[in-house]
Amino acid sequence: MASDADRAEMRRLMEQLTQMRSAYAQEVRRLRELDMQMQALQARIEGRVPPAAPIAAQPAASAPAPQPSPPRAAPVAPAAPAVAEEGYAGTAEDARRAQEEGRETRSVADVKQQNQALFDRRLVLENSLAYTRYDRKQLTLNGFLALDAIFLGNIAIENVESDTLNYNFAARWGLNPRLTLNLDVPYLARRTVYQKGGAGGAAASIAQERTSGHGIGDVSLSANYKLFNERGIWPDTVLNLGVTAPTGREPYGINWRILERDDDDFIRFAVPEEQPTGNGLWAATVGLSAVKTTDPAILFGNVGYTRTFSGSFDDLDNNPETVNPGHVRLGDAYFFGAGVAFAFNERTSLSISFSDRLAARARTRYEGDVWRKVIGSDGNAAMFNLGVTHALNPNTTLVGILGIGLTPDAPDFSLTFKLPYML
Repeated sequence: MASDADRAEMRRLMEQLTQMRSAYAQEVRRLRELDMQMQALQARIEGRVPPAAPIAAQPAASAPAPQPSPPRAAPVAPAAPAVAEEGYAGTAEDARRAQEEGRETRSVADVKQQNQALFDRRLVLENSLAYTRYDRKQLTLNGFLALDAIFLGNIAIENVESDTLNYNFAARWGLNPRLTLNLDVPYLARRTVYQKGGAGGAAASIAQERTSGHGIGDVSLSANYKLFNERGIWPDTVLNLGVTAPTGREPYGINWRILERDDDDFIRFAVPEEQPTGNGLWAATVGLSAVKTTDPAILFGNVGYTRTFSGSFDDLDNNPETVNPGHVRLGDAYFFGAGVAFAFNERTSLSISFSDRLAARARTRYEGDVWRKVIGSDGNAAMFNLGVTHALNPNTTLVGILGIGLTPDAPDFSLTFKLPYML
């Protein structure tokens, strides 16, 4: 049984323990407050917070509790500059802090760089490689129907397979926060296989010819001007103006070879001796692009118009035995597109988009003749695009885009890889 003296000693020890615990909690709280005040003062000295940021006066070390509350800016100031220096957030907490502070995350910047321009970058150098595949087959009939049921004449199958490899070097120079200049220099390598076969009793006979060409394509110079910054319901809106020079090999005047197989008139067709690398005409483009961030999605779209100017050539005819000078003007083209991108994390995003290009008929005019439209030269090229961007490091991003043709005038598919380096 405990005596009264033992109970009194227990109460005394309990009171001492309670007092020591209270004093220890106050000291710990005091150490935390001093540490936060020291960090805030250091951040202000190094210029990482505005000079007007309130810094509480340091009380005397012996001041009793309760202590004054620490300044609000003190805990945040040391971490924010580290994120900006790296160019992207290393953790989910960094990404959340960037969103709270209104700063643009790296994945959003990469999507904007691909759809319009980055106006906060002094220089962007971009290397890209694109592969495009066309495969067209058609059945041709050259004859007439007897008694509306019997076909008399030639039946042939024509097939054209085209592979194009396009390396493009681009430089984006930011003159000021609203204006950038762009230079695109492409180099193309093309290979086309022509096949023709099937006629009368020689349906199994097929003739094939392969031609190729490579060289500098049409160089373009363009400018992006930011009209509006994203604010409220309004997206980032950018005006695009560009001009394309005919620096590539034009398709006019290239001689065609007439192919015949075993003196069989049923298999007889012509193919060009080499493949062109450009259109041969000056062109001007005006467009408008917009990007709107709606966390976690990024909406983007564009619309534009391309005007091609007429040009004169010494020979428009493909027959090597004749020379027919004249003028050519390609049809005006209208293009538009829209899509959405999702940021998986701070570095990676996935985009889905649709793009379409409508072109009017081209026209030609031989010397002494009138302008005539070229039948079949108009087109509607619609594509479905699936893209991925991934930030490799604070300055470099890897972009992959798969395009799937939706109309006969569009490529079967295209595969593009881009590597922009931002300074």
